[in-house]
Amino acid sequence: MALSEQEILRREALTELRNLGIDPYPAAEFITTAYSSEILSNFEKYDGKEVVLAGRLMGKRIMGKASFAELKDAEGRIQIYVSRDDISTDEEKTMYNLVFKKLLDIGDFIGIRGTVFKTQVGEISIHVYGLTVLAKALKPLPVVKTDADGKIYDAFSDPEQRYRRRYVDLTVNDHVKETFIKRTKLFNAMRSFFNDKGYLEVETPVLQPIPGGAAARPFITHHNSLDMPLYMRIANELYLKRLIVGGFDGVYEFSKNFRNEGMDRTHNPEFTAMEIYVAYKDYNWMMKFTENLLEHCAIAVNGTSEATFGEHQVNFKAPYARVTMTDSIKHFTGFDISGKSESELFVAARGMGIEVDDTMGKGKLIDEIFGAKCEGNYIQPTFITDYPKEMSPLCKEHRDNPELTERFELMVCGKEVANAYSELNDPIDQRNRFEDQMRLSEKGDDEATGIIDEDFLRALEYGMPPTSGLGIGMDRLMMFLTNNSSIQEVLLFPQMRPEKKTSPN
Repeated sequence: MALSEQEILRREALTELRNLGIDPYPAAEFITTAYSSEILSNFEKYDGKEVVLAGRLMGKRIMGKASFAELKDAEGRIQIYVSRDDISTDEEKTMYNLVFKKLLDIGDFIGIRGTVFKTQVGEISIHVYGLTVLAKALKPLPVVKTDADGKIYDAFSDPEQRYRRRYVDLTVNDHVKETFIKRTKLFNAMRSFFNDKGYLEVETPVLQPIPGGAAARPFITHHNSLDMPLYMRIANELYLKRLIVGGFDGVYEFSKNFRNEGMDRTHNPEFTAMEIYVAYKDYNWMMKFTENLLEHCAIAVNGTSEATFGEHQVNFKAPYARVTMTDSIKHFTGFDISGKSESELFVAARGMGIEVDDTMGKGKLIDEIFGAKCEGNYIQPTFITDYPKEMSPLCKEHRDNPELTERFELMVCGKEVANAYSELNDPIDQRNRFEDQMRLSEKGDDEATGIIDEDFLRALEYGMPPTSGLGIGMDRLMMFLTNNSSIQEVLLFPQMRPEKKTSPN
């Protein structure tokens, strides 16, 4: 592979460092005493004191006997100052005259030792008198420029390249790192909320003999030793319910799920979901639990219950509005789905200009109508409740209306963020629902479950107490909390198409 001129020069510098007896990739531990952010926010504490820092060299201005540079560590950036007249030993003079001025490049990792001071213009800096090469970068970093409004307008701003080379994106675009720091804050806040209530975090299988717990197309693989197909997890619901059968009062899991479906700005084939199941509760309790949980998480991530998403200001403060699905469809379309047959729903959907086909049953038709005509209207957090039975094969029948189920979805900015049920625990009813799903699969619905999980039905026959379950799409929630309209922005390594080989860089 041909090297660029800059890459050739960097390799020559690498050779020269070794010729000087300097290891460009030393193995010894380098102990630091401070981060840049600590020095910048507590200057009085560090003024005149010796500090040791490590990080990337991100800028360099050589001015004869003295030089300024910028060092970026894990917490931020700080200016460093090096003067040849302040260096006493021949070794350190060599480090400055040759290594720092000529053999170090933007992107190299260095360690520095020096004292903290302020320049004549008032910039907090480190007066360096000791320097160690920690890692030579053989590829140059892209130079990112911004306009007067702070917007990136060239260099490393192409989303595709940023997602493919997230390691470079994190290095040159400082705001990206903040998104993933907030992601960790979100997970930690949710965990602490559950743990404080005594619920247990568990792990369930990623490779499953039967795809279940959701209506989705699975990824299929093969186990050679057992000579059997296995499915990548599309949901962990049925395993978590088995644990409720086994006697746990509350279990939850942050699970990596995989769905062999389309990719767009809001969907990635690999995604993270959180599911929690609590015994002796119903969906009414779960609505209150959910709104309190999300208010807690929003404050933990952003310091406030409010979040900006595009042109919208979303407030996650409880309580949230509640609207039945029947009322929502009637409000936005004028059509009442109550008691309607599959053929009536099909005709109505066609009349609304919605693309439907003969493989769709009642549940899918209602879902298409709601998605096309209603979903996008809910900007503030809103619970859509009481879904038709055909849409919810794992959900308990509504106690007041046998056509409906005790289910809700939470809508935010026109998208589903959470899904919850009063869980179906009648094994005979559950078998009938699974058989209905099988018939839909045979009809051609490739999202309907075509295999009955007999072990799950057996578990229900041992008895499962009244239970409510909740699932939250963590990536989508993260988008709303950090004002990112693309799911790729909140995934460190999103799935990408194969890279086209157009450049050696």
